[in-house]
Amino acid sequence: MFVVDNFPGSTKDFMPAPIKVVAPALMRAKVEPHLPEGVSVSWFDTSQEAIDLAPQADVGWFDLFSLKDRADAIVAATNVKWLSTIVAGLDALPLDVLRQRNVVVTNGSGLNSETVADYAVMGVLTMAKGYPDVVRAFDRREWPTDAPGRFELDGSRALVIGYGTIGRMIGKRLEAFGVRVTGVRRTAAPGEDILDGASWRGQLGDFDWVIIAAPATDQTKALIGADELAAMKDSARIVNIARGDLIDQHALIAALEERRIGGAFLDVTTPEPLPSDHPLWSAPNCMITMHLSGRSQTSMFPRGAERFVANLHRYVAGEPLEHQVDLAAGY
Repeated sequence: MFVVDNFPGSTKDFMPAPIKVVAPALMRAKVEPHLPEGVSVSWFDTSQEAIDLAPQADVGWFDLFSLKDRADAIVAATNVKWLSTIVAGLDALPLDVLRQRNVVVTNGSGLNSETVADYAVMGVLTMAKGYPDVVRAFDRREWPTDAPGRFELDGSRALVIGYGTIGRMIGKRLEAFGVRVTGVRRTAAPGEDILDGASWRGQLGDFDWVIIAAPATDQTKALIGADELAAMKDSARIVNIARGDLIDQHALIAALEERRIGGAFLDVTTPEPLPSDHPLWSAPNCMITMHLSGRSQTSMFPRGAERFVANLHRYVAGEPLEHQVDLAAGY
């Protein structure tokens, strides 16, 4: 409490205005018992409620509904100073608006890294052992006399493009299967078998697996295009657990149909949902898993709530927030 002199001889008690937070009601039970003093929260159940409440927010958390509505709420949040999201990727956010308003953004990097890494390895195993054909045989109640997939992971080589938190987890898991893993990030580390962004294309033909785990930015769109697909082994497989637009899908469909690569495991596509008549559905040796990797867990929301509460205490105390993103870089 502060004492403010309004005029000589008098005083008036003054309480600073509370920090106004707009957040999803789904997270209320996990967040409300741990709120710091000096915070007032408005909880929304629907996207329209979020958009209507957004202009009053100093702190906004607009997750848990459609990407379009989320963006509309952020645009409507003209007074927001800090935007929190439990999503790691920023490609669905109105980044130009956030940059213009100088908004601090924290994301969900690391919240579901383990489950996404698990999914990537599942994709590798699925293609190595021809598991979709096993499931189809099961549905037909057939008993094959030969295995539809005979590729052995031990001794194979994988290129993981985007060797951040998730990429490293994928690498660690694959190494346990005897796979030699090479990572790609902005700065090379030859002693650690990590290539930089300028050199990996020249070595694409060395790898049995090309796994995409890079952030979606203007620089990574169509990262894998016709030239990259042509440089790969005709037996090589692609796994994409990043974003659909990191691959040129027209070029990928052509490469699959012409059997110029061994296959593709795609958790992500462009657009999403993928229309039922899209040719990617029927491309040979292609499996699509409907962007389920990050949803195949139960811990993301509780951990996201814990992260939000911890950062909210830091915000109230005027301390730096953790997991801030670089809006200029887009991740």
